[in-house]
Amino acid sequence: MLDIKLIRTDPDRVRENLRKKFQERKLPLVDAVIELDRQSREARTKADALRNRRNSLSREIGVAMAQGRKEDAERDKSLVSKIAQELADLEILEEKLAGQVKEKMMLIPNIIDPSVPIGKDDRENVEVERFGEPKTPTFEIPYHIDIMETFNGIDLDSARKTSGNGFYYLCGDVARLHSAALSYARDFMIDRGFTYCVPPFMIRGNVVSGVMSFTEMENMMYKIEGEDLYLIGTSEHSMIGKFIDTILDEETLPQAWTSYSPCFRKEVGAHGIEERGVYRIHQFEKQEMIVVCEPEESPRWFVKLYQNTVDFFRSLDIPVRTLECCSGDLADLKVKSIDVEAWSPRQRKYFEVGSCSNLGDAQARRLGIRVRNKGEKNYFAHTLNNTVTAPPRMLIAFLENNLQEDGSVAIPTSLRPYMGGQESLTRR
Repeated sequence: MLDIKLIRTDPDRVRENLRKKFQERKLPLVDAVIELDRQSREARTKADALRNRRNSLSREIGVAMAQGRKEDAERDKSLVSKIAQELADLEILEEKLAGQVKEKMMLIPNIIDPSVPIGKDDRENVEVERFGEPKTPTFEIPYHIDIMETFNGIDLDSARKTSGNGFYYLCGDVARLHSAALSYARDFMIDRGFTYCVPPFMIRGNVVSGVMSFTEMENMMYKIEGEDLYLIGTSEHSMIGKFIDTILDEETLPQAWTSYSPCFRKEVGAHGIEERGVYRIHQFEKQEMIVVCEPEESPRWFVKLYQNTVDFFRSLDIPVRTLECCSGDLADLKVKSIDVEAWSPRQRKYFEVGSCSNLGDAQARRLGIRVRNKGEKNYFAHTLNNTVTAPPRMLIAFLENNLQEDGSVAIPTSLRPYMGGQESLTRR
């Protein structure tokens, strides 16, 4: 959510940002917010004037009663009663207008960073850098489910019976590989100075609306029937929510956390849930990283966060590239975003395995996350998040890039301690 002062003082900048994001349909919101804000401030000014008048009359009533001027006192009491009713009506109007302003403000996207490339959708995202040499072996690489099945590592048929499409049973060595990747990711981030956390897997509606846009919420979140609770789509949601309505001392910043959680997503409006595959699914697990910092520090942390993911995948012998998200591909709360994509030897292309985002003060403004500024006015923190790894999608890249011609899968040195010393997965 933007600062209302920006819309008051520089509405043209807000309109231009909407055009850059190809959201011209939202242009009328700017004028609507300006008008509602004007009415709200006008109502507040009238209410303040009435309160001052009421206080003045109350003092006059006291003086009149003390002097025995009962007729004057009664007249002033009648005026106070009338003012009280006017004031009550204005307070209701103030609350209504404030709600309308907030409702429309929540639909206006964040101001994107000047460095963000302008484009309509993900087809216009821009490659930034490649890490590792993408190789395609001379032998045929099977579909990732077929690779898993050679190790008796996945059961989709049973999952469809119990839960439907978009779910899976991971078994044996593949299940162990899944857990090993998460454990390695946890320790990888702890070694880089992040504090480990396992957060709540359900959050309240006010936290949901604080961390994402209404469209994202509708397309992603599962709601618990009869309760004000939602299943998280990523641990970023509850980790940022951890700081709701807090004032942080400057010396406690940055707050750098790495968190594990299962994730639940409806995937409404996505490309569809695969019949045979684990690329786009309703349930998965993820190691995440989030940072709460001072505004001037967020650009530096942004680079540091996505580099962590690059380094993690390279330690597993997986080539990756970074891809800058264009303006039309940015979610409304984001200032800037870079995807990390892993190389798929089978498809001979890269695919997304992580997304790093700088949200500026948008989440902090919605959730009330402030920084205490000694001697001056408190200010909103900046928040960032990024994926360390999200198996089983990460397993697709791992299996394809480490598959050997004999059908075995090599286990990189970094992961072997989490696999009981195994050097490879072998067919059964």
